[in-house]
Amino acid sequence: MGIIRKTKHFQKVLDEFSKSARAISANSLVSRFASLMNKSTIYRILNKLEDDNIIHSFIGLNGLKWYAKCSDCSSQKHNDNHPHFQCEACNEVRCIPNVTNEPELIGSQFHVKNILISGLCSRCFSV
Repeated sequence: MGIIRKTKHFQKVLDEFSKSARAISANSLVSRFASLMNKSTIYRILNKLEDDNIIHSFIGLNGLKWYAKCSDCSSQKHNDNHPHFQCEACNEVRCIPNVTNEPELIGSQFHVKNILISGLCSRCFSV
């Protein structure tokens, strides 16, 4: 893990992930913090958080990059290889944990990276 300078900007971005159980798009962070910091500062912070295995990223619908807080990762090993679900109505994104790596399913070991499942979440489906 590299040195983390805990500037007020760094802490504001980190706090967004601490208080949210859902994934957050880079675009929403840029919009949310537009009056406080520029886009390159936000992306620099996101890259640092990802390099230090605090968050992980994936590509969502329309090619937008999303970030979610890591679970069970360390500075030496990144364990957040799992698919994600994005609701096509409300755009909410969440991790789908506990995907097992069963080599007999496809004849080889696999590493989940950038698998996105889209549809309607239970809240939008019941409307």
